[in-house]
Amino acid sequence: MIHRTIAKLILSGAFAVPMLAHAAMPIVDVYKTASCGCCGAWVKHMKENGFTVRAHDVANPSDYREKFGIPEQFGSCHTAKVGGYAIEGHVPAVDVKRLLAAKPKARGLAVPAMPLGSPGMEGPRKDPFDVLLVKTNGSTSVYKHYN
Repeated sequence: MIHRTIAKLILSGAFAVPMLAHAAMPIVDVYKTASCGCCGAWVKHMKENGFTVRAHDVANPSDYREKFGIPEQFGSCHTAKVGGYAIEGHVPAVDVKRLLAAKPKARGLAVPAMPLGSPGMEGPRKDPFDVLLVKTNGSTSVYKHYN
């Protein structure tokens, strides 16, 4: 009887921990156009990496980039907001998770343009790209470089 009770406790804990971890992950709100396939692929990438995503089809995603304080020169095809941070473009989920864990004083992350090989832009080749940390004053530093 005691062994059965202990086994039930262990099993219930094994199921509860992943559910709690997933519940603790903030929701990603993505602002994109309805016709952009690569934006949908990035949403899928974020979901596959444990995020809950709410996709909003809007006429001008750039309005949200401006609203969230990401300078125009770092623009891409979609803008997201998660945990108080702006995420511009095809930023890998692992970098978003790192940002949320580190909680730097910053506006967010950006992958300018639409580099081939970035999440949502998979294809026949992979171009090098940088994930930029957009600081509160609008300047940037390289958060992560991908080859």
